[in-house]
Amino acid sequence: MLTALASGPQHGYAILRDMQALSGGRVSPPVGSLYRVIDNLVRDGLIEEASNDVVDGRFRRYYQLTVAGRHELEGAAATMTAVAAQARRRLKAKPSTIAIKGARA
Repeated sequence: MLTALASGPQHGYAILRDMQALSGGRVSPPVGSLYRVIDNLVRDGLIEEASNDVVDGRFRRYYQLTVAGRHELEGAAATMTAVAAQARRRLKAKPSTIAIKGARA
């Protein structure tokens, strides 16, 4: 979710669509869960309300990263980069002997 907001403020449904796109469809939280996570991130100071408006009679709240949220995302990205580098090194060091169902040689 923080990655979805890294490019600028978005409303809840746009965040959901962006999460789906960023994950290639693997991440698709139910709308109720999405707003619980948003509430938690606001409470934790990682995102904040940027603005709100009414579109087609529906209230729409836009969220953006805070400075703390940006730092959190930068830390998570660094961790993922380090883990990916370890995975690459390990894959090069030892050939896999585990058969993965559905995998092709």
